[in-house]
Amino acid sequence: MTGTTPQTSATPAAPGSPGAAAVPATPAAPAIPAAPATPAAPATPATPAAPAIPAEAEALLPSVAAFYLDLHRHPELSGREARTAARFAGWLTAAGYDVESRIGGHGVAGVLRNGPGPVVLLRAELDALPVEEDTGAPYASTVPGVMHACGHDAHLACAAGAASLLAGARERWRGTVVVVGQPAEETLSGAEAMLAGGLYERVPVPDVVLAQHTVPLPAGMVAHADGPLLAASATAEVVLHGRGGHASAPHLTVDPVVTAAATVLRLQTVASRETAPGEPLVLTVSALRAGGAGNTIPDAATLEVTVRAFSARAVDRALAAVRRIARAESAASGAEREPEVRVLSRSGVTVNDPEVTQAVRRAHQEAFGAPRVGPWQPSMATEDFPLFGDAGAGVHGVTGIRTGYWMLGSVGPRQWARAGRGEGDGRGAGREEGDGADRLLAAPPGNHSPRFLPHVRLTLGTGVTALAVAARAHLAGPAGAG
Repeated sequence: MTGTTPQTSATPAAPGSPGAAAVPATPAAPAIPAAPATPAAPATPATPAAPAIPAEAEALLPSVAAFYLDLHRHPELSGREARTAARFAGWLTAAGYDVESRIGGHGVAGVLRNGPGPVVLLRAELDALPVEEDTGAPYASTVPGVMHACGHDAHLACAAGAASLLAGARERWRGTVVVVGQPAEETLSGAEAMLAGGLYERVPVPDVVLAQHTVPLPAGMVAHADGPLLAASATAEVVLHGRGGHASAPHLTVDPVVTAAATVLRLQTVASRETAPGEPLVLTVSALRAGGAGNTIPDAATLEVTVRAFSARAVDRALAAVRRIARAESAASGAEREPEVRVLSRSGVTVNDPEVTQAVRRAHQEAFGAPRVGPWQPSMATEDFPLFGDAGAGVHGVTGIRTGYWMLGSVGPRQWARAGRGEGDGRGAGREEGDGADRLLAAPPGNHSPRFLPHVRLTLGTGVTALAVAARAHLAGPAGAG
């Protein structure tokens, strides 16, 4: 990790309460690793002081950190999360939850009933990405080509810690807590699979569903949005057909690689020339596959294209443009077969319930202080999280479920200070233009980068507390409370 991760001293187990389940027993936690020493740097900007972590989360931090480090070392791809699911189920069981497993694949759900009151669901993700880790961390992935590059290991560890925190202080709330580990979020298929697999028949139907996501903001911070938070998206596979042959006789072929190259270039105009300047829309060709031998022109080339926007209509319009351009470039190349365009996944806009957002923001301000609770501008990233609420009523058949989602900072103080000097992962270095904020946001490695690595102590301590206090904000108060 670029910045130093402070060591945590040994702390006692979280205090129990009468009738409360014990905090799960875990092996002695290894010391939270510190990053290699950072070379001496100019005094400005100064390294900010590390934010304090609330005491109840601090007490759980060694066991939560050990859980996180284990998950980070052993990532699993979407749909293959058997070990991760078993580890999460084991934690929830030890914390006193009734656990349901194998929901829509490797999905896990734990239920803790604590008298009459609202039902609050906390959701985290199980899966990792097909990315080769390049962090240099002593706890880096041991699986070649697979990495927790989006922070799902941190999300899961925070959910585990919050589950234990709530179980260990049941005298402070009434109602039911449901904690879910969702598979296959990266393929945007896991939420639907769990819901279609009967999640809301196997656990109590929630009144509120809550989740958080790591982002390259300062660790110790959380950020909230009013209105749209994340974009809608669609990912399409485009197969462009040609006529293969020997590389020495291209005149006897229809080269699909040339067709693919022209298609990639023309697709860039969907955002720049077909979309109004004030309308956010991103189109990305993230994969191009063709051929396998240097002396052979292949029969076909395949593109994967993702479009993102803040309305279903804009996504539909962009997909129509993808189909039109693929057909036109195929015709211009003399292809004898029409291209095939298949939508692989689709997601809707993530929009929080306003009352949930207000309640969670207020709970976070009380827990962390107002300076550590910031605003979040809408992002072109996407999620299948909305399906747990009313957006998924067509799948789970329930209406009236409110949702809340916020961002969790993950960049340590020293790494953030280095970013201010343009010393991040190389993207910010050497830039002379732009203000300080541009350089800060450009420098820290972001989600899906092979160098993305959350600050362990601050990310987990803040994330555990953020989930727990957000849940309590929507549960009933103790019996007899006014």
